[in-house]
Amino acid sequence: MKTKYLIGLSAILCTLSIGPARAQIGAPFIHDPSTLAECDGKWYTFGTGGGGIISDDGWSWHSGAERPGGGAAPDMLKIGDRYLCIYGATGGGLGGGHSGRILTMWNKTLDPKSPDFKWSTAVEVCASDGMEDQDAIDPGLLLDPTTGRLWASYGTYFGTIRLIELDPNTGFRVSGNKEKDIAIDCEASDLIYRNGWYYLLGTHGTCCDGVNSTYNIVVGRAKSVQGPYIDNVGRDMYHGGGKMVIAAGDRKTGAGHFGRTIIDEGVEVMSFHWEADMDQGGSSVLAVHPLLWKNDWPVGGEKFKGGTFEIESERRGYALELAVDFVRMNVARRGGFFGRPQANQEPPKPVPNQTLDEVKGTWPAGDIPVRCGDYMFRPHQRWTITAVPEKGGYLSNPYFKITIEGTDRALAATADREVSTVPAYTGADEQLWRIEQLTDGTYRIMPKRIPGEDNDNTKLVLYSIADSTPTLAAYDFSSDNSKWNFRDH
Repeated sequence: MKTKYLIGLSAILCTLSIGPARAQIGAPFIHDPSTLAECDGKWYTFGTGGGGIISDDGWSWHSGAERPGGGAAPDMLKIGDRYLCIYGATGGGLGGGHSGRILTMWNKTLDPKSPDFKWSTAVEVCASDGMEDQDAIDPGLLLDPTTGRLWASYGTYFGTIRLIELDPNTGFRVSGNKEKDIAIDCEASDLIYRNGWYYLLGTHGTCCDGVNSTYNIVVGRAKSVQGPYIDNVGRDMYHGGGKMVIAAGDRKTGAGHFGRTIIDEGVEVMSFHWEADMDQGGSSVLAVHPLLWKNDWPVGGEKFKGGTFEIESERRGYALELAVDFVRMNVARRGGFFGRPQANQEPPKPVPNQTLDEVKGTWPAGDIPVRCGDYMFRPHQRWTITAVPEKGGYLSNPYFKITIEGTDRALAATADREVSTVPAYTGADEQLWRIEQLTDGTYRIMPKRIPGEDNDNTKLVLYSIADSTPTLAAYDFSSDNSKWNFRDH
C-alpha cells in the first residue's frame, strides 16, 4: 500500500472485488461508501466503481443507487434542496499510476425512479499529474456550520492529504484557492465539525486485501479547518499522528472511509466499510456503528447485540422491574444479626440466586405494570433482549424484543403512552424496541409504535418520570430521565 506498485495492485483488487457484491440484492456489500444520505425517507450510500445501495429503513440494504462516472470513493452531501457528489475519476494507482482528477456533480434527488433524477455534468475541481507526491482521489466534504464555507479533503498514502475550498452554490473550486497539505500516512479522509473543533478522520493501514487488510480509522483535531490537526498525544497528522477511532473487531477487519450521520441530539452514527466480514465470506460490507464522544474525541461504539441484563436508569441507578410483590429469600444470615464471624465455622458456601420457578407463581396472569427499584438479582428484574431482524430496523440495528428472562412476558408500550408487560410476545409493533447508544455511552429505548397511532414513533422513549416510575415521554438528551444502561450482573 505504501509503494506505488502496491497501491496500484490494491486499487485494482478493490475494483474487481466489488462488482459481484453490488449485485447481491438485500445485502450491504460495498467498498469505499460515501457518507449516508437521506432522501424521501430512504437511505443511500455510493461506492467505488459507480452505483451504490439503498435502505428503506436504515437496516436492510439492497442495490439500486445510481451514480455515473465510475471512479472511486465518492462522498455525498445535501446542501439546501440538492445533493452534491464528489468523487475521484482515476488515481489511487488505478491503471498503474497516480494521475487523477476529482470531480463534482449535483442532483435534485437520489431516487433513480424520480422524474427529477438527473445528474449535472461533472466538473473538475482538482487533479494530480502523477509526478508529484500527490494523488487526487478519496475526497470528503465538509459544509462548515459556522461559516457556510465548503471544504474538500483528498489524497492517499502516495503523498499528502490536501484541503481545498469549493463554492457551496456551484460545487466549483473557489477562484484563486490554493490547496493546502494537512496530513500524511492515511487516505480516505473526511472532515467534521463539533463543539468548536474541526476533526480530520483518515484511514490508516492497508486496503483491498480482504481478510489481510489492516485498515483502521484515526483522527486529529484543530481549531481551524486548515489545521494543524493534532492527535491526543500532541502529534501533528502532517507528521503521521492520529488517534484510533475504530479498528478490527467482531470477526470483521479493515475499517475505512468514515462518515458521520446525526440522527437526533446526542444520537449519532458513523458509517464505514469493513474490508472483510469473515461471516460474509470475507466480503467488503457497509458498517453503521454508534458514534460516541469522549473528552471531545470521537470513538467508534460497538453495535448493541442484546443479551440478558439489568436495565438500569441513569437518573437514579434503579433497575427496571415487574411491579410484583417482593419474595424474600429464606437464607439464614451468616454470623447472626450483625454478621460477625463465629469461631470454628465451616467455610462459607455460595448462595444461589432466586429462581424463576420460586416466584413466578406469585405473579398475576395478565398484564403486569413495571416500576424501578433497587437491583437485587431477582427474576422480576432480569430482562432478555433479543434481535428480531424479520421485523425491520433502523440505522445500525434491527428492532428488539424485551422479555423477562426465562419467559415470553414482553415489555410493551400502551395506548395511553405508558409502559407495561404482556403475558406473551406476539410481534406487535408496540412490543418492538429501538435501542440506540447515545454519544455519552448511555442508551435510549424507544418503542416502534404507540397503539392506536398511525405512524412509527420517533419521539417517545422509556423515561424515568420519577425514581421508581417509568413511563413514555419525549426524548431529551439533556435529561438523565431519558437514559438507560445495560448491566450484565
